[in-house]
Amino acid sequence: MSEPLRAVLGEDQAIVREGIATILRSAGITVAAAVDNAVDLVRVTKEQRPDVVITDIQMPPNLDADGLRAAQEIRAAQPETAVIVLSQFLDASYALDLVGDDPSGVGYLLKEKVASPQILTDAVERVVAGESALDPDVISTLVGRKRKQDPLAALTPKEKEVLSLMAEGHSNSGIARKLVVTVPAVERHVTGIFMKLGLSHAGSDQHRRVLAVLRHLKQ
Repeated sequence: MSEPLRAVLGEDQAIVREGIATILRSAGITVAAAVDNAVDLVRVTKEQRPDVVITDIQMPPNLDADGLRAAQEIRAAQPETAVIVLSQFLDASYALDLVGDDPSGVGYLLKEKVASPQILTDAVERVVAGESALDPDVISTLVGRKRKQDPLAALTPKEKEVLSLMAEGHSNSGIARKLVVTVPAVERHVTGIFMKLGLSHAGSDQHRRVLAVLRHLKQ
C-alpha cells in the first residue's frame, strides 16, 4: 500500500488555510505543516520534504508576491517537490513567472476555483505526477490577448480550444475526453497548431509542448 501524499500549506488567512487543509485531508492527503508566511514556508518545506507545496501568492512578511517568490525558491532548491500557487487575481504573468523554463510539477489556480475540492485534488495529483495544472481562465487570457502580428489568428476555433487545453497541461487523451473527440483528431489539431505557430520542432513530450506554447503566448 502506497504512502499518502504529504503537503505543506502556506496561507495567511486562517479560515482559508483551514478550509484548504480540510479539503486535502478529506482526499487522504497528509498536511505535514500549515504556515502563514513565506519565510516559514521555505523553512518548513526544507524540513518536511513534502510531495507538494500549496501557497497563496500574497503573504507576509511583505504582503506582496512573497508566496510566489517562495514557490520559485522551493522549486530551485527542491525540484522533486511539486508546487501549486493560488492566486486571487487573474494575472497571467504570475503563472508565466512560476513556470519559468520547466512546467513540470507546477500548478497555478485561481482561489475561487478551490471552492471545488475536486479541482484542487486533481491539480495535486497532476503536479505530483510531474505534469502541470494551469488555470483555464489564465490560459484563456493569454490566448485571447491581441497582438499586432498575431499568428493565433490563423488558428481555427477548435485549434484554439486544443491550444488552451494543451497549455493547461492536458495530454492528448485528456483533451480528447474533454472535447469528446478521438485522440487521432486531437493529434491532427496539435500538428496543425504547431505548424501554424512555428513550433513543430517542440517534439511530442508533454512538458516541452506546454513550455513551447507558454513561451509563444508570453511573446
